[in-house]
Amino acid sequence: MIIVIPMAGLSSRFKQSGYNEPKYMLSLWDKSVFYHAIHSFKAYFNKEKILFVCRDICNTKAFIDGECKKLGLQFYETITLEKETMGQAHTTLLGLEKSETKDTESLLIFNIDTFRPNFSLPITTDFSEIDGYLEVFHAEGNEWSFVLPDKNSNKVLKTSEKDRISSLCSSGLYYFKRTRDFKEALKFSMQNNITTKNEYYIAPLYNILIEWGMDIRFFTINLSEVVFCGTPRDYERLKQLDKKDIV
Repeated sequence: MIIVIPMAGLSSRFKQSGYNEPKYMLSLWDKSVFYHAIHSFKAYFNKEKILFVCRDICNTKAFIDGECKKLGLQFYETITLEKETMGQAHTTLLGLEKSETKDTESLLIFNIDTFRPNFSLPITTDFSEIDGYLEVFHAEGNEWSFVLPDKNSNKVLKTSEKDRISSLCSSGLYYFKRTRDFKEALKFSMQNNITTKNEYYIAPLYNILIEWGMDIRFFTINLSEVVFCGTPRDYERLKQLDKKDIV
């Protein structure tokens, strides 16, 4: 399995709020936002490769090397992109291609601005029998990626982006049994210009795989098991809290 962390976003909301560094470099609880996000996968450190896909800004590659040293993480690769991308899915694709990841490798994707303390893959399913899964929780609002569930199982019937088709919201953690499936679904989206606000998101790719007859599942966690730091408001709120009260 390869764990991909796409981090080529513009952090535009943070820039507009006066922050001078990318959000993953910001300090939080005596560490960086990056540190907390990557620490989510401590159980897989130096067992599964972690691939960081970033822009060549603010000396990010050196920053990643320094943070990984603090984390004790050695099995990783950093892909640096020269240009802006067309969204998180596109960033992931470019990273996979440049790293020459095998098409048969399973793929786990997660956000750089979200913390998932003590994450581990769900043990309640046989991964050889499914083609992918999303991690979800119940929440209000329309700002999430959503899953429409089968009434009698944890099978995904449909996903949506910023369109509330159920109360099941994605935590930003996405699994594909084969890297090839992710790549082919995204390339199909690009050929047919299937975007959300002119960007390529990851959750809608599962709709293509479902149409192709693949078995996509969801696994539900409690909202308290995930910590969001994607907006200035989230970040400032977390700064006012004690880490032990959160994670």
